[in-house]
Amino acid sequence: MELSLSGKRALVGGSTQGIGLAIAQELALLGASCTLIARNEASLKEAVAKLNSDKGQQHDYLVADFFNYRQVAEVVAGYVQHTNIHILVNNSGGPAGGPITDATPEAFLQAFQQHLVCNQLITQQVMGGMKKDGYGRIINIISTSVKIPLKGLGVSNTIRGAVASWAKTMANELGAFGITVNNVLPGATATGRLDAIVNNKASKTGMDKAAVEEEMLEEIPMKRFGRPEEIASVAAFLATPAAAYVNGVSIQVDGGRTGSL
Repeated sequence: MELSLSGKRALVGGSTQGIGLAIAQELALLGASCTLIARNEASLKEAVAKLNSDKGQQHDYLVADFFNYRQVAEVVAGYVQHTNIHILVNNSGGPAGGPITDATPEAFLQAFQQHLVCNQLITQQVMGGMKKDGYGRIINIISTSVKIPLKGLGVSNTIRGAVASWAKTMANELGAFGITVNNVLPGATATGRLDAIVNNKASKTGMDKAAVEEEMLEEIPMKRFGRPEEIASVAAFLATPAAAYVNGVSIQVDGGRTGSL
């Protein structure tokens, strides 16, 4: 099974912490040179320093804010003028929690631009290089809400579903060029995002934080939260030559929580 990514360049979004950083670290271990993209330059420098370079990889970073899709598009467009991207990991922080009945138009528009519009613009910028080099892997980090909506995440559920449909459509159009487009659906994973969700529910319900976590764990057959590196392993496999015939799918990595096939 061919798992080496030597000679490949990966662009990883939201990669200064959590799942994004774990994915970049895993891709680097497989030999890929990684370009990290996020809004905080100091954090980007720290993250790049954590990436393995034993195989001669050359890691770098781009500074752009996913809340500003025009800036993201401009920064990536400038980069691909001199460097081809072979692996794109679309990943960005999720929308704030709350019921959909309370959601504002601004919340939907912001999340739509941050996730779907940024994904679209970045993909348009990198797919030419993928076609030229005959290798392309586009991996979207979404959510298990693609399968079953999650309580208290109205805006996120809506936008994540839109991204999944976008990805399937893109997979259909790019498959003929040997470019695959797949989604990884993390369940409850021990990151800052999970802490924010737990704290938000505790604040709104008056429950103790530990009680909120216990309630969440009861819904997970494995009775524990996931680790970022466990999500990263699945994403990394999808980036390899071994996954060349996996296209247009959504794979949940959630300890069995999702109640659908």
